[in-house]
Amino acid sequence: MATQRDASEIRAEVEQARDQLAITVDQLAERLAPKRLVDDVKTTLKQKALTPQGKAVLGGAGLLLSVLMIRNLRRSRRDR
Repeated sequence: MATQRDASEIRAEVEQARDQLAITVDQLAERLAPKRLVDDVKTTLKQKALTPQGKAVLGGAGLLLSVLMIRNLRRSRRDR
């Protein structure tokens, strides 16, 4: 059998739901703050860079960058 609720009980439930929603929104805002996201990405990248695979990727990227810079320097000197 359905029980009848009076207005004060309904108001109390609505207020409780509103408070819970406010807490949830605050938690989401904190988790999705741009500064926090940037800090999380930085931490993750630093951790990955310390692994053997990360070191190999960074070394390869550095080598590629060096080759491209040398090639561009040679081209610019040749075109003079």
